[in-house]
Amino acid sequence: MKQILLKKGSILVEDVPAPTIEADTVLVKVNASCISVGTETSGIKSSNMPLWKKALQQPEKVQKVFSHTKKHGLVETRNVVNKQLEAMHPLGNSISGEVIAVGKNISDLVVGDRVACAGSQSAFHAEIISSPRNLIARVPDEVTLLSASTVTLGAISLQGVRRGNPTIGETFVIIGLGLLGQITHQILKSNGVKTIGIDLDSSRVEKAKKLGLDYGFSNSSDIVEVIQKITDGIGADGVIVTAASSDDAIISTAFNLCRKKGRVVLVGDVGLNIDRADIYEKELDFFVSTSYGPGRYDKEYEEKGHDYPVSYVRWTENRNMEAYLSLIAKNNINVESLIDETYDIDEAQAAYEKLNNSAKPLALILQYPERADQTKSTIQYFKSNVEKNKKINVAIVGAGGFAASTLIPMMRSLDKDYEIKTVLTKKSHNSLKIAKEFEIPFATTDFSSILNDSEIDAVIIATRHNLHAEMVISSLEAGKNVFVEKPLCIDRNELNKIKQYYEDNNVNPPLLMCGFNRRFSPYINTIKSATENHVGPMVINYRVNAGYIPLDHWVHGDEGGGRNIGEACHFYDLFTYLTNNKVNKLNALSTRSSTKFYSNTDNFFANISFQDGSIASLTYTALGSQEQMKECMDIYVDGKIFSVNDYLSLSTFGSDIKSFSTRKMEKGHREELIAFSQALRNGGEWPIPLWQLIQATEISFDIQEQINS
Repeated sequence: MKQILLKKGSILVEDVPAPTIEADTVLVKVNASCISVGTETSGIKSSNMPLWKKALQQPEKVQKVFSHTKKHGLVETRNVVNKQLEAMHPLGNSISGEVIAVGKNISDLVVGDRVACAGSQSAFHAEIISSPRNLIARVPDEVTLLSASTVTLGAISLQGVRRGNPTIGETFVIIGLGLLGQITHQILKSNGVKTIGIDLDSSRVEKAKKLGLDYGFSNSSDIVEVIQKITDGIGADGVIVTAASSDDAIISTAFNLCRKKGRVVLVGDVGLNIDRADIYEKELDFFVSTSYGPGRYDKEYEEKGHDYPVSYVRWTENRNMEAYLSLIAKNNINVESLIDETYDIDEAQAAYEKLNNSAKPLALILQYPERADQTKSTIQYFKSNVEKNKKINVAIVGAGGFAASTLIPMMRSLDKDYEIKTVLTKKSHNSLKIAKEFEIPFATTDFSSILNDSEIDAVIIATRHNLHAEMVISSLEAGKNVFVEKPLCIDRNELNKIKQYYEDNNVNPPLLMCGFNRRFSPYINTIKSATENHVGPMVINYRVNAGYIPLDHWVHGDEGGGRNIGEACHFYDLFTYLTNNKVNKLNALSTRSSTKFYSNTDNFFANISFQDGSIASLTYTALGSQEQMKECMDIYVDGKIFSVNDYLSLSTFGSDIKSFSTRKMEKGHREELIAFSQALRNGGEWPIPLWQLIQATEISFDIQEQINS
């Protein structure tokens, strides 16, 4: 299918794989999408901004670059920054179309329904989109799909009006008569409000007057006095600012137009250097209207479909979308007269050129004609000239930050071992981005296409944690070798299914490896070789200065399983590897905070004893300073001490092994991929024995139960 993407200020119309259906989403064949003139113009300018200007505007990101350089080295940091600058980004946030597939958890929509969708995370300029339920509204029969494609702009306007709380007979001023302002004044008029519009563009003022605006002004130096006369010396009851400008004078003017105890609502993007004198004497109310309404930016609402009860939140973003479409159906809003031009998606570049005109259009609509190959979920971008069966053919499933910055580049560098044949991501445009960036022949959104591809030797799973187990089992059952990033799975039922698979298929089954990379680090291998034949037990003390992650981050929720299961499994595997022994017993303690700032897996101790008498302790905390290194480990054994500091240095005491350091962190990612390829080529023992994979995972579950108790 075709999708519009932005790269360094340029508009690209690219072929990308169509999205596939998920349990909580709906697939929509797009009929029309609305170009959001203000938002998209800003995004285009930002994407083409020189790096030094971005640094001046976002100094906090410069600090992140310095921190990354300190830990990972200049070359790797430069590559990460360049990839960000070269990245392609999707555009669009408002579409209309027809439902072509419905997820199993959605019961109130059916194939064939006409719908409008909002959201910059899903309502892209693309032939097919995948949208969560709460960002979808049915389109009434009386409303054309052309009008419905403005649903996002309409919901934004409606939320701004709701924040102003107008009543019949009041007078409201709208500053800025772009599309938001044009819709806003029509909503106000339909509620019995007298409307006054202000815009520098006289043609926009005239357009609004034809649609019912009571008074309009484009160039009046004494606008405050004029408004006083219109309102019988009272002043405006409210002002809604829908303009876009960095000028602080706009918000000052809005305050000065109001009567005493009036209210100002900010919908647009303007300078906010507020003069106290403008608002104090009149005791004005100043409101900010956040996008489409309650629910916006709440993942529980938008992505997981958890609605707010009407009795507590009357107007959510979804209900605002429905109300806006209802106003169009009742002819309270005429939106089609505001549409300047429509373009076929193949003419997108011409449409975006219009945004460069001095007189910007109010609304531009992209339309999507029927094409035979729109629903293809796998696309070949180029043909590789590598002979078949010379390398291990792999498919990458999930290409988020870690896979794109670490796993895939390392596999590419190991080009004598690996041929990355296919990449799968949830988002179509991201599949395209990764495939192009790393010259991967196929991009897809369909996992079954990978399972059914006889040329795929191994599946590399780097999705969010809750998907690991199901994909592991499906891949194994399809006869694929599997490398899954940690954790192996996030609950006992999933682990039991994996164990059962190997119990039922114990004759030459596919290889399973989990991304417990620490054991493959050059530092750990040095320690392992020095302690392989230790006589007495080992004492291992590991400290993780993990840093704080907000509680609404996915790692804390159902997708991540929490920080103990999601990350600490690394260290349980490392303890198992170093001792090479079964667990004897364990215990754990977690901090209990009087606030809900921390989760119960942010700060805990885990103590583990092994059958050979060795003991290992893990201190995992989010309470520390990020100025200190993240991971430190001390090992005491047979009169020797080994100290690893953030995988940048090893200090040894009482040992023939010399201390050493490296210029960047060496956590074993490259070495684990080499071990995986060697095992696939040569057979023999697995890089991580199955019992150790299982034990590390079971330790995390046992620790979790104690933390929760």
